[in-house]
Amino acid sequence: VQLQASGGGLVQAGGSLRLSCADTGRTLIRYTVGWFRQAPGKEREFVAAVSRGGGNTNYADSVKGRFTIERDNAKATVFLQMNSLRSEDTAVYYCAAVSAGIWLVPRTKEEYNFWGQGTLVTVSS
Repeated sequence: VQLQASGGGLVQAGGSLRLSCADTGRTLIRYTVGWFRQAPGKEREFVAAVSRGGGNTNYADSVKGRFTIERDNAKATVFLQMNSLRSEDTAVYYCAAVSAGIWLVPRTKEEYNFWGQGTLVTVSS
């Protein structure tokens, strides 16, 4: 699996962005996919994850109700729709993949073994 994240940018607080994580190897259907983010001077933290078939999702409390993760296996792409953005959402966002059980949605970065490059999201207040 070869992950490529895109869609970051500068947005005002309250605005929306849609991140994409595409698998150029087109094997994404075999993997659970997660989004993580890392703000300057902070640890990389879990944001959201979606199971292989898309039937199970997991969200960090800080984004629950504002962010939605979904996948299009036909396009080998996972999306992160981010609404009601806040300044504290500013970070580099990374997508990651792991070959896990069909319903599993791990939350810890150590469980993911494939990572894409990051895409920067900046939310201005």
